[in-house]
Amino acid sequence: MRREIAIVVFPGFQLLDAAGPVAVFEMAERFRPDSYAIHVLAPGGGVVRSSSGVCLAAAPMESGRFDTVIVSGGNLAQVEEHAGAVVAWLGEDAWRRTAGVCSGAFFLAEAGLLDGRRATTHWDAAERFRLRYPQVRLDAERMFVRDGRLWTSAGISAGIDLALALVEDDLGPGLARRAAQQLVVHQRRHAGQSQYSALVEQGGRTGRFGELVGWMRARLAEPMTVERLAERAAMSPRNFARAFVAEIGATPAKVVEGMRLEAARVAVETSHLHLDHIAASTGFGDASRMRRAFVRAFGMSPQSLRRSAGG
Repeated sequence: MRREIAIVVFPGFQLLDAAGPVAVFEMAERFRPDSYAIHVLAPGGGVVRSSSGVCLAAAPMESGRFDTVIVSGGNLAQVEEHAGAVVAWLGEDAWRRTAGVCSGAFFLAEAGLLDGRRATTHWDAAERFRLRYPQVRLDAERMFVRDGRLWTSAGISAGIDLALALVEDDLGPGLARRAAQQLVVHQRRHAGQSQYSALVEQGGRTGRFGELVGWMRARLAEPMTVERLAERAAMSPRNFARAFVAEIGATPAKVVEGMRLEAARVAVETSHLHLDHIAASTGFGDASRMRRAFVRAFGMSPQSLRRSAGG
């Protein structure tokens, strides 16, 4: 069964928000022909200029027999300028799934589609989103969020993760994994992975905690209290906690758990090590505690994740 995929753009859209999902569906179609047909739509149609200056040719937005509609994001000024036409069209809501990439979630929220539902968006727009749409249950830490037939993703490259999850939902994990490999995406990031992970890797917005992050990663099996981390950073615990959140956007405890989850996930998916060993080496202590953390973050147990990775 061929699924018609509509990618919605507008003047000033972020190119990767559209091109990333397009590439994912292209690869899936290559491996299983006649699975997807991709349509680029825009208010009024025609040649649409992205924020980078690169243009896409788009058809006018119209009622169509689409399976999935994915709305790209962009600078919030452009999003607000073009919200009216896109939101009005989204109000028709005559397709199976609707997704927003990055600030594309603003269009979905403005159309009322996210009222009472869980969603995410780019971390830098999260506070503005919360103030504007208090009726939406925003989870700004997630890489992407699925609430029924509505999907939203964090910033820019997370649209690739969202699209891979849509392919997995349609065609299974094996084909989604092949598409990711063809795109040279090392590991598809799970919905539960924090979107702040990129800032963690950089040591924060200014790189202030770069050395500390490397030190933490090398000692995940050891206790990682705020007091110990503050001592390593040569700061008082109170000042360290404030500075860390300002730099990375998440608390030290959240970052430590995220680092442990990611290290454990990679070990579960790529090795045959016993789960007790993985739990101990990544700081969870025992397999039952690690299992609870996996279910909270990824929606499945380590055993299920390992089976899925081998599928």
